[in-house]
Amino acid sequence: MTSIPRGGLRPGAGRPRGTGAFGEPTTPVRIPESRLAEVRTLIARPRRPAAPELEWTGEPDASAPGLSLPLFASRIQAGFPSPADDYVEGKLDLNQHLIRNPPATFFLRVQGESMLGAGIHPGDLLVVDRSIEPKHGAVVIAVVDGELTVKRLWLATPERVELRAENPAYAPIVIGEFQQFELWGVVTSVIHPLLP
Repeated sequence: MTSIPRGGLRPGAGRPRGTGAFGEPTTPVRIPESRLAEVRTLIARPRRPAAPELEWTGEPDASAPGLSLPLFASRIQAGFPSPADDYVEGKLDLNQHLIRNPPATFFLRVQGESMLGAGIHPGDLLVVDRSIEPKHGAVVIAVVDGELTVKRLWLATPERVELRAENPAYAPIVIGEFQQFELWGVVTSVIHPLLP
């Protein structure tokens, strides 16, 4: 009877460190099963490509405490709402208002002028949700040939995909058959500062 060795290194088993799907060494960790989907979403997120038009600003910090400020019930026309408590509708936390799905959300800052017609200006902050299915007419973040861009998704036919600017100075980007193209997410909100 032949004995089979147990334990230890087996010739030919495993692969050299750093040659897996991530191209770098990995470390096993224990994750609660309830958080597994969030971690998989985070890992599946592509690395940041060059962004001549957008600046990566990060992701929401889910562990940060919320900040709730008064929300006035009265509509404002040209003045300041009454500070009387009778007009306070409740408290509003902008994190809850702007971020639907924190694990799938990230922020980008705009650097170009191609989307001025959509109310997106240089310096604006975009809230992007990767969990929303991009549809015709949505403002999306896309990677085209390694460059990150924000444009309106235009699906005139199933065979023709265009990314349209909201500025006549910029021509539509028609996605060719052999172009690198990936949709990163849908822009859900634009934060436009009024002070420099």
